[in-house]
Parts: sequence; structure tokens; C-alpha cells
Amino acid sequence: MLKVLILVSGGGTNLQAIIDRVQDGTITNTEIIGVISNNPNAYALTRAEKAGIANEVLSPKNFATRDEFNDAFLAKLDEYQPDLIVLAGFLVVVPKNVISKYEGKIINIHPSLIPSFCGTGFYGLHVHEAALERGVKVSGATVHFVDDGTDTGPIIIQKAVYVQDDDTPKTLQERIMHEAEWQILPRAIDMIANGKIAYKKKN
Repeated sequence: MLKVLILVSGGGTNLQAIIDRVQDGTITNTEIIGVISNNPNAYALTRAEKAGIANEVLSPKNFATRDEFNDAFLAKLDEYQPDLIVLAGFLVVVPKNVISKYEGKIINIHPSLIPSFCGTGFYGLHVHEAALERGVKVSGATVHFVDDGTDTGPIIIQKAVYVQDDDTPKTLQERIMHEAEWQILPRAIDMIANGKIAYKKKN
């Protein structure tokens, strides 16, 4: 049984997709052991509560220095002893000490087809604004392993979504969530839980 810990910052729609797919048996051999948010007002915490999943807040704002937060963050993850950490809209930079200890056990969902519109500064609506500004005809989402770069880890799954002529950043964001993110993130977790994909460290 794959023990999954999910990190979130906002509404938690990807979290809900994972919860639903575990409950309906689409994701197999998997247990969600906890949800952590840096944002005490994140609706994701309510979603976790409703599903009977342990949840808590750990915010950099509550620590005197970033190093103190990083140490507390690693200690908190260690308490859960997760087999897999899922960044499902988590807007805190994952500390180097966490990436080092949990290398190959952290995955992220990004709302573009990496390597397009990714890296520092590309998150949330910023991604879709950039895609529309560039005039791309196809966008989508990517699930990838997390390494010590920003959106640079090995890609697990991608799914393309066509851009429509009348799209706004918001409508494109919503369609990519519906047509790509909510499908491929649960699929990636199921693949990992069933040994269908494994992390390969870059040379």
C-alpha cells in the first residue's frame, strides 16, 4: 500500500480528484495519509477534513527564518513517513534538504506541457497568461518527479489540451484542470503505486 502525503496551498481541486479516484478504486494500492498546507485558509484543508484525512498547516510565516521552517518542514514530513509526496498546487519552494532526503518520492503537477511555460515565476494563472500571449494552439499539463531544479525533474505523464480562439487565462486554466490535470495526476499515482514507473536519476 502506497502511503501518500499531499501538499497544497489553495482550493485543492487536484486533491479532490485524488480523493475521488482512491475512493472509487481508480487509484489502487494507495492510502492518503495526510494533507499539509502552508495556507490556513486553504479550502483543501476542508476537503481533507470532509474525507476524514489528517490535515494540518505549516507555514513559513510562522518561523523566524526560512532555515527554521525548512528544518520543521522536513521533520513534519518524517513524522508521516510517506512513500510518495504529491505537490498538488503547493506554492512553497520545496527545501533542498527535503528533495535530497525524498529524492524520487516527490511528484508535481504543472499546468503546461513542460518544457514550455515552466520554471521560476510560472505558476497558477501566470502559466496560462504566458501561453495565450505566445499564441500557442496546444497547451496541457505535466506530472513530473521533483528534483533540485524548478520543473526540471523527469516527466511521468503529459496530456495536451487545445487552446480555443476565445480563451482567457481563466477559461484555459479551468479546461486544463478538467481535461488534463484531474486525469493524469491520479493516473501517475496509480502507476507509481503499482510499480509501473520508477524514478531514474539524471546523469
